[in-house]
Amino acid sequence: MILALAILCAIIWAGLIFCHGYFWQAGPILQPASMAEAPADIAPGVTVVVPARDEAESIEVALGSLLQQDYPGKLSVILVNDRSTDATGALARALPDPHNRLTVLDGANPEPGWSGKLWAVAQGVDEAERQTPHGSGYMFLTDADIIHAPAHISTLVAKAQADRLHMVSEMVELQCETLAERALVPAFVFFFTLLYPFAKVNNPKDKTAGAAGGTILLRRDMLRQIGGIQALKGALIDDCTLASCVKQAGGQLYLGHSCLARSIRPYPTAADIWRMIARTAYVQLNFSPLLLVLTVLAMLVVWVAPIALALFAHGAAQWIGVAVWLVSTLSFLPTLRRFRLSPLWALGLPLIAGFYTAATIGSALNHHRGRGVVWKDRAYTEAIPNSGRVTPSQPEQKMQVPGR
Repeated sequence: MILALAILCAIIWAGLIFCHGYFWQAGPILQPASMAEAPADIAPGVTVVVPARDEAESIEVALGSLLQQDYPGKLSVILVNDRSTDATGALARALPDPHNRLTVLDGANPEPGWSGKLWAVAQGVDEAERQTPHGSGYMFLTDADIIHAPAHISTLVAKAQADRLHMVSEMVELQCETLAERALVPAFVFFFTLLYPFAKVNNPKDKTAGAAGGTILLRRDMLRQIGGIQALKGALIDDCTLASCVKQAGGQLYLGHSCLARSIRPYPTAADIWRMIARTAYVQLNFSPLLLVLTVLAMLVVWVAPIALALFAHGAAQWIGVAVWLVSTLSFLPTLRRFRLSPLWALGLPLIAGFYTAATIGSALNHHRGRGVVWKDRAYTEAIPNSGRVTPSQPEQKMQVPGR
């Protein structure tokens, strides 16, 4: 029995290392590309949509970095103030805007069936359509806690045009300063790439679709083709749902790491990271108790069993456990290198995996206790997981925003 478990662990890890999109590698990184010399009249227009709720601490520097982009074409920035209770809207309106790029829109309360962020994005996209009806070019979706280097949008557009991509997304650099962040944030990126291997996402022949919501550049004609933001209604993992819609509609995706954008949202304690994980972990499992049980068993077999075999088994099972534990530990090193952390953190990976597993169970308990998904002082107890399975040819559904 123990030897069979050891062999199972070895088979699983052989598949992960060699047959799962090389998820453990560092991943693609777009290098800065300037479009400063491109004529402004041929650079495609870009409209940036930023949903913001109670982001007074970060909005000035984040929004300011978007207004200072070196992009030569028409660049518009729409900040949707999502019913903030702080000075987010006032601080945004007070920012210097020498190129007249900024629109600050006071958002309406979410309609039934919408998450707050996605509803804010939908209002921003609707405003973009009002400003430039049937406009071409790109929509750029980003968050209010991300700082963008001046060449970031130029780099994204250059990549999209060079490779004829419909959607370009990047995982921004995450803050990793406190003890909790150093211990747990790199694993968030590692597990994300395990779920959505970048090589598979970027392969048009593979069905895997994923995106990182902090940086999404999307062709406007593709957004219309999938039915607009309305196609994502009900989604709580909206970035990956959007990627699924685009890929099913025949669009080409790119997903990689960014060296030109970084998040300034802190997660100072383990409790903060726990809440971040629990927010969508059970959503990822479609609120299924069966998938939860299978996930917990898989996490135990993949992350805990190898070290347990290495420490407590005997004979061949122990040696197999040692080998598999070593492989799993080494697989984490490229991610740690990206965060400029000591490789010794990899030794704690089984414990870190246990933390993520416990947070996933906590997410399920919150749901079944009626607490639902809580984020930004809003609770979503009746949201239906949206997988992005839409009919690519469905007509565009233009949303109406109340009070406008």
